[in-house]
Amino acid sequence: MVPWWLRSPMERALILHHGRVYLRPPRGGDWRAWCQLRADSRAFLVPWEPTWPSDALTRRAFRRRLQQYNHEMQIGQGYSFLIFRRELDTLLGGISVTNVRRGVAQSASLGYWIGRPYARQGFMGEALTAVLDFAFNQLGLHRVEAACLPENTASQGLLRKVGFREEGYARGYLRINGMWQDHVLFGILAEDPRGVDRIAAAQAAAEPPRRAAQAANSFKA
Repeated sequence: MVPWWLRSPMERALILHHGRVYLRPPRGGDWRAWCQLRADSRAFLVPWEPTWPSDALTRRAFRRRLQQYNHEMQIGQGYSFLIFRRELDTLLGGISVTNVRRGVAQSASLGYWIGRPYARQGFMGEALTAVLDFAFNQLGLHRVEAACLPENTASQGLLRKVGFREEGYARGYLRINGMWQDHVLFGILAEDPRGVDRIAAAQAAAEPPRRAAQAANSFKA
């Protein structure tokens, strides 16, 4: 991890923290860890992603990614992050806020991936919470959208846990794994509750009165 005093002001503003994870824009030196994690997780990721090009994991392809990410960030149309575990600086996955639309929309799209060894351990929920805070509090967006394949129930459950609401179904929405595929559409607004831990805490706080009301109703019956 580069010491804070060696980072540019822009990069310091784009380091996000929540729970066990921190997020930052990718750098050239991340290629080896990124390549290894993607290679080890290939079978796990391929069904949910656009078709990988033949040079997907090469250093040259990674440099092209960085150039695209930097261009999008400079013009304010996209922000890409890698996700790391705080304790060990272990690369866990990636997340991006793309297609930022200003004017009357003030919205963006969300995409994410996590390495197979770290799936379903709560890391992505924490990363999504950090990115949503960034999107609404720093970028000033009003709405963030996400889409999942109908069979990707794990991703749908994750989006619901961090505060997204299911909003519709789009036929042939994105070309995934070489085919135009339908997607379930989700959205979250700036004023909506968000974050796995925050929503869980709110639900827990509301639970005692609910139980008391249920007990009272049972007694009346």
